[in-house]
Amino acid sequence: MAYRPADQIIHKAAWLYYTHGLRQDEVARRLNISRASVALYLRKAREAGIVNISTSTHLFSGERLARQMEDAFGLETAWLVDEDSLSPSPASEIPTLAANVFLEMVENGNQVCVAWGRTVYDIADAMSYADREGVTVVEMCGNLGSPYAYRPDQCTMEIARRLNARGLNFYAPLVLSTEELARALREEPVIREQLDGISACDLALFTVGALDTDSHVIKCGALSVDELEKLKTMGATGVIAGQIITADGKLLDCDYNRRMISADFDAIRAIPKRLMVVQEDEKLEPLKAAIAGRFFTHLVTTSSMAAALLKHHAASEPTPA
Repeated sequence: MAYRPADQIIHKAAWLYYTHGLRQDEVARRLNISRASVALYLRKAREAGIVNISTSTHLFSGERLARQMEDAFGLETAWLVDEDSLSPSPASEIPTLAANVFLEMVENGNQVCVAWGRTVYDIADAMSYADREGVTVVEMCGNLGSPYAYRPDQCTMEIARRLNARGLNFYAPLVLSTEELARALREEPVIREQLDGISACDLALFTVGALDTDSHVIKCGALSVDELEKLKTMGATGVIAGQIITADGKLLDCDYNRRMISADFDAIRAIPKRLMVVQEDEKLEPLKAAIAGRFFTHLVTTSSMAAALLKHHAASEPTPA
C-alpha cells in the first residue's frame, strides 16, 4: 500500500516514537522537524488508528474484592476502580477503563449491541481507535430527537467510528405516543428484523439508569416527573435500554414500557458477553435490580459500589440453622 507524502511522515514519527522508543526531541532531530510537529503527528497517528495504544486491565480485576463480586453474583469478570493516590476520583476513571475492557472484548467479525446515555457516550469518547475487521455496531433501542445529547444513534455511530466498523441505527423513535402505534411499528419488517437480530449479537455494552429528576428518561421528555412518581409507586427501580425495571429485574407492566421500541430482555440475555458499566454510587438500587434480572456477565464499577453490593448480598443470605 502506497502512502501519500503527508502520511509517510506521520507513520515514520509514530514508528520511531512507539516502536524504537525514541523521545519526541530525538524523533524531531531524526526527521528534521520541530518537537511540536512530532506531538501533532503522534496525535494524528492515534486518531487515525495508525497507532493502537492498549493498556492492560488486569490491574483492576486482580484484587480480592473483584473475585468476591464474581463469586457472589456469577460474573465472568469484574473490574473495580479504587480510590487511591493515583485515582482520587474513581468514577472519573470508569469510562477510560471501560473503553479498554470493551476493546479487549471485541473480536474481528463480531456484532456488537450498544445502548445509550452519558456513561456510554463517555466510554466512546475515551475509546482508542482500533481497526477491527468485519465488526457491526447495532443500536439496542429506538432513537431520540435533537437536540438531546448522548442520543442512541450518537453512541452507536461514535463507537462504530472508533472501531472502523459498520454502524446500524434504528429507524424508529425510542418512545411512541400510543401503545397501538408502538405495536404496529415493531411489526414493520425493517424494525422487526433489527429487534430479532439483537439476540444474535456477540457482545453488548450498556449501563443501568436511575430514576430521579436528573435521569435521561426525564431529560429527554419521555416521562414527566409526575408520571415518574406514579411509576415508582408501582415498583419502578431502574432503566435498561430505555425500559423501566422493577427491583427484581423484571419489566414493569406499565403504559410507558408498552410504548417503547427497544430490545426484548430475553434477547439481551441471549447475548453471550454483556458488559455493564456503572459510574455513580447513587445507582446502587438500579444495579441491584440489574443483577436480579441477570442482565450482565461482565462489570466495570467502583470498589465502593462493589463493597455496597456485597454487604447487601451478605445481609440477604439466609442465616444457617
